[in-house]
Formats: sequence, C-alpha cells, structure tokens
Amino acid sequence: MVLKTFGWSFAVTALGLVAAVFYGGWTAFGIVAILSILEISLSFDNAVVNAGILKKMNAFWQKIFLTVGVLIAVFGMRLVFPVVIVAISAKIGPIEAVQLAMTEKDHYKQLVTDAHPAIAAFGGMFLLMIFLDFIFEDRDIKWLAWLERPLAKLGKIDMLSACIALIILVITSMTFATQAHQHGGAHVDKAQTVLISGILGLITYMIVGGLSGYFENKLEEEEEAEHEAEEEAKKSGKPVSAVAMAGKAAFFMFLYLEVLDASFSFDGVIGAFAITNDIVLMALGLGIGAMYVRSLTVYLVRQGTLDDYVYLEHGAHYAIGALAVILLVTIQHEINEVITGLVGVVLIAWSFWSSVRRNKRIEAEGGEGDEPAEAKAGV
Repeated sequence: MVLKTFGWSFAVTALGLVAAVFYGGWTAFGIVAILSILEISLSFDNAVVNAGILKKMNAFWQKIFLTVGVLIAVFGMRLVFPVVIVAISAKIGPIEAVQLAMTEKDHYKQLVTDAHPAIAAFGGMFLLMIFLDFIFEDRDIKWLAWLERPLAKLGKIDMLSACIALIILVITSMTFATQAHQHGGAHVDKAQTVLISGILGLITYMIVGGLSGYFENKLEEEEEAEHEAEEEAKKSGKPVSAVAMAGKAAFFMFLYLEVLDASFSFDGVIGAFAITNDIVLMALGLGIGAMYVRSLTVYLVRQGTLDDYVYLEHGAHYAIGALAVILLVTIQHEINEVITGLVGVVLIAWSFWSSVRRNKRIEAEGGEGDEPAEAKAGV
C-alpha cells in the first residue's frame, strides 16, 4: 500500500537528490533535503484539507485533481512562481532570470539579495495572515489550550488579523528605515519597498482567501440544490439527474481545491527564499515536496484516517507563523538556514507526538471526547 501510493514520490526524491549532488555537491544535497522536508511539513495541512474534500468527489474528478492539479501545483506554483518572483523583484525578464541563475550565479545571487527585503516582506505578511487567521478562530479541538482559548476570544473582533499584521509591517518598515538613516540612508528607498511589498502580500492573501470563500459558498449552494432536487424527485416519483448535479458540484470542488492549493503553496515557495537563493535547488526541493503532498493526499483518502492525528494541522500553522516571523527578521538580520529549515520540522514532530499521546489517553479512558484531558493538562 505504501509503496503503491508513494512510489512516484520515492522515485522523484532519488532523482532530485542525485541531481542536487551533481549540481552543487553535498551542500546542495543538504539544502534540497531541507527544502523537501520544509515543503512537506508546511503542506501537510494542505494534504489534509485536500483529502477531506477529495473524498466527496467521484473517481473521474479525483483523477483530474491528482493529474492536472499536480501539474499545476508542481510546475506552476513550485517551479514557475519562484522565477516570476525573482523577475519582478529584480526587474528583469523571466528568461533572463533563468539564464542568470544557470550561467551567472554570482550576479543572480546579488540581484536576489538586493530584492530580498521586498520578497521577505511580501512572503512574511502572506504567511503571517495565514497564521493569525488560524489562531484567532475558535476550534473544538485545541492543541495549546492555554494559548488558543484566549486568542479565540480575541478573534471575535472583526479584522483583528489584518490590523495586527499591518501594525507589525509598519514597525518592521520603520525599523528598517531608521537603520538605513543610521548607515547613511543608502537603503531608505528600500524601506518604502518593504512597506509596499508587505501591503501587496496582505492584498494577495485577501484575494486568494476571497476566491476560496467564493468557491466554497458555490459548493455549498450546489450541494443544497442537489439535496433539494433529490427530495423533490422522491416525492414526485421522478428520477433525478444526479450525474449532472454531481458533475457541477465536483467542478466547483475542483476550482476550490486549486485555489486552496495555490494559497498553501505560497508558504513553501516564499519560505524557500529563507533557505536558499539558488533557483535550481529551490525547484528540486519544492518539486520533491509537492510530490509527497500529492501522495499524502491519496494516502489519507484511501486510508480514511484524517482524524487520527488532530494536532498536525495546528503544528503546521504554528510552523507557518514561525516562518513568517523569520522572514520578517531576515529583512535586517541574517538567520542560519539550518535553523530556518528545522523549526517547521520540530513543530510538526511535536504536534504529531501530542496527537499520539492524545489518542492513547482517549483509548485508556475508553471515550471519544474531543479534548479528553487537554483542558486539565493545559496542552
């Protein structure tokens, strides 16, 4: 079962790591491995969400998502998007960006380094909004209850996430501007770029979130219409065209999933810039990680074990929050790549361990409560 589901992912991993060694030696091997783990850890909640929706779709639309959807996710968001980011930030053409990455690595690295404040501000704000919206939402199951309960109460205030994110952005840009003045004003213009890029990151999140919400509402409307049609057909004794309705609902599911996947892939792509500026290593690492996300989605659907480890989604979002903070800090200060890569892995491992403990506790108590002992333990 595991080999059948993860076979292609294992093959892509082997090829990607071998290519990394030939490209840049064992250092490149390590960076690609860290990027792969980072993408998997950040995208695990993506796989969980995808599987939860995918299991409602018929075999045809599942195959469409796992083929066409993977092509969009791997080649579109993980490979093309980094090139676009560099091209826009450095004000060069996409083809030129790729050529520089392959032939003039020092010049390319300098361009990316100069553009890093804008990239970090954009990505940091996008990831920060994902994290804030998650922790301010009231959930039945809480991982760090002592922290999540009061934050959920605060989350009842409208637009709190956006306000906090904007305050953090203003403080970050003002601090950057102050340091620029102290060093002769060489980077004063970049302080404005940081502010504008951060606002663009916030706007991008709102657009993606708005589209996701739109498709989700359309999906709910289609499901309600289908249910009403079925009830009317039963009363009148006429057959209902379930295939057409299922197809229409499945189409909106597919669109919704694609928007969700795009929104989740931003964190991995943007986070990769905190690990390396080498676009080849970035493409290899994110490509490997994206394949595992696909395999995890299939595995979760086939096994039906989405609710077994309930804290993994929490751990993934805390990892996103940590990465957002790291990106904003790297606007002014350099942070070791290993630390950046391992933060997400540690948080995911911690949440997995907490989930296992919770399952054992529930089994020992012989119950199925959502929070059997978290409230007592404050965990």
